[in-house]
Amino acid sequence: MSDCLFCRIVAGEVPATVVHETPTTLAFRDIGPQAPTHVLVIPREHHDDVGALSDADPGLLASVMSAAVAVARQEQLSGGYRLLANTGDDAGQTVHHAHVHVMGGHRLAGLG
Repeated sequence: MSDCLFCRIVAGEVPATVVHETPTTLAFRDIGPQAPTHVLVIPREHHDDVGALSDADPGLLASVMSAAVAVARQEQLSGGYRLLANTGDDAGQTVHHAHVHVMGGHRLAGLG
């Protein structure tokens, strides 16, 4: 999708600080971090959200999650980390390309 920010990052049209990549995934630092470590992990292939990704290619969703865990280990988040996937506008998803946030580096507030 030519108007998708994350597709443009995958294509190299928009710069990003890449911290991890596989043939099917890309991980880069969030430009508006919500924690000391805040990395986004995306499939290189466009899917609107994790629900769409799960429906289309569960194996690719598993690869995204495996990459997220690899990023957490690489970033040495041994005290714990949060994996978060906002799915849809009501959940706060602002870029409609499936992605998982990897956040950590200090104690994160509870979610409820």
